[in-house]
Amino acid sequence: MGTTAAHRRRPGSIVVLSPSAVALALLFLSTTLRLAAAVQPYGGGGPCALAVAPLGYPCEEHQVTTADGYILSLQRIPSGGRGGHGGGAGAGASSSRAGQPVLLQHGVLVDGMSWLLASPEESLPFILADRGFDVWIANNRGTRWSRRHVSLDPSSRLYWNWSWDDLVVNDLPAMVDFVVKQTGQKPHYVGHSMGTLVALAAFSEGRVVSQLKSAALLTPVAYLAHITTPIGILLAKAFVGEVLSDFLGMAEFDPLAPPVTNLIRAFCRRPGMSCYDLVGSITGKNYCLNSSAVDVFLKYEPQPTSTKTMVHFAQTVRDGVLTKYDYVLPERNIASYGQAEPPVYRMSGIPPSFPLFLSYGGRDSLADPADVRLLLQDLRGHDQDKLTVQYLDKFAHLDFIIGVCAKDYVYKDMIDFLNRFN
Repeated sequence: MGTTAAHRRRPGSIVVLSPSAVALALLFLSTTLRLAAAVQPYGGGGPCALAVAPLGYPCEEHQVTTADGYILSLQRIPSGGRGGHGGGAGAGASSSRAGQPVLLQHGVLVDGMSWLLASPEESLPFILADRGFDVWIANNRGTRWSRRHVSLDPSSRLYWNWSWDDLVVNDLPAMVDFVVKQTGQKPHYVGHSMGTLVALAAFSEGRVVSQLKSAALLTPVAYLAHITTPIGILLAKAFVGEVLSDFLGMAEFDPLAPPVTNLIRAFCRRPGMSCYDLVGSITGKNYCLNSSAVDVFLKYEPQPTSTKTMVHFAQTVRDGVLTKYDYVLPERNIASYGQAEPPVYRMSGIPPSFPLFLSYGGRDSLADPADVRLLLQDLRGHDQDKLTVQYLDKFAHLDFIIGVCAKDYVYKDMIDFLNRFN
């Protein structure tokens, strides 16, 4: 897949949508994943109090402010729980007693809680903590625990005026820098879905690479040209995000807001339409995702994001190339980037000596194997001893974070990789 302008939509070719097409695309969006420092003790209703402390693990709530004023929440599990290998340090434990730090980054329309919803024997943060790692869990701007700003209110359109480019430029560097300063060590990075996209885009521009020891990318996303779900394809063709932003005034995309849920209900009541297993039909047929895991997942997710981020995803699917946000009008792109076309994130620019672990599934309809192979082609010049690739033919998108067998098929090899670079 090339990166020339021939692969990109030109201004003026936006698809005109019927109401049913809007509803269908909204259905995809809302069900895809329905699937200066302040330290606080656990309490106050945050993830530490909800999902970590009750299981006997130490936990700290942290905040970090980005360069553009967003106040992000991070949770720290500095050691293992009862009987864990981390030494049983309590909340507020000093960094000198913690082990090798690792930063976990979630995907789109969820938050850091998505890592914490299985049992301690199956959830990656607890598995890492019990093996001596100092675990940090990120929460993107706009999600439940990261909705504050130094001057803007989430009810304002200005608060939501960002795409995932801003996570590349502001959120990821702020969180990595914070962990480095708090621990005095370079952390490992683990991302899922959009957490891999943001990391790859950052690495391609040389951001944060010198502050990390390695990166493990689960369901890596750099291309989205081969998604196989018909609803996802319709979303890209319809470019529904621009319609929502420009015509309905939805700067915030909240999958649980009435404008979205009302359309979903109406669509699901149509004759011949079944909304029974849309998660599986969109993410791919998950291999070891049981119903109780899904029930817990839906208790806490989905989370809002900016409509601009959803537009950016639609551009990536539609155009077949990873670029910065396309403002469509050449003059707006020139004002933002100094050129009429948005700059391309070139994966071949990732430093070849930076350790990477990539794990992807053969049934994943979002991080499709064909798209992952395009990424691997970009990485063909990577140092062979610094690139580990794991392919699981029966795994789909959500198996990697809430699948009951991820601990055996994914996390074991991933932790072996991390330990190589400690």
